[in-house]
Amino acid sequence: MTETTQRRNSAPGTAKQDAGTAPQGLRGDGTAPPETRGSTAIADTVVAKIAGMAAREIPEVHNLGGGMTRAFGAVRQRVPGGGTGVTQGVKVEVGERQAAVDLDVVVEYGAAIADTAADIRTNVINAVERMTGLEVVEVNIAVDDVHLPDEEEDEGESEQQGRRVA
Repeated sequence: MTETTQRRNSAPGTAKQDAGTAPQGLRGDGTAPPETRGSTAIADTVVAKIAGMAAREIPEVHNLGGGMTRAFGAVRQRVPGGGTGVTQGVKVEVGERQAAVDLDVVVEYGAAIADTAADIRTNVINAVERMTGLEVVEVNIAVDDVHLPDEEEDEGESEQQGRRVA
């Protein structure tokens, strides 16, 4: 047996209203464009995550964050629920329509730092503006360190490996 349902043809804004009131969210005659029917607030952490991911996409970027920031990040990653550290080395200021980004970067040895900074800046601006619609007014980059090929990934990690507790 086939069930049929009847639907009334009532798209939003076309149904008759009691007492002459407009449907909620519409202004006046209901012709206001959708983008003007509310507001959007983007948190600083959202912009920081986008900027951090975009900076890490550049091959010459070894890591983000200064020495102490990276050390705390390594500890935070080992703690259950401590987070992934995507925003490590990223600071942002977000306004209603604009954002500013500060990055602390560690580059690979041999990379042209000026070219790498330009690549980071371009990638971060494109990603943040595309995903959030905010205008990025500046991306400040501080190169804190150069990662040498023979350096350990984490100096404290090699010490910890010998002292694991079950």
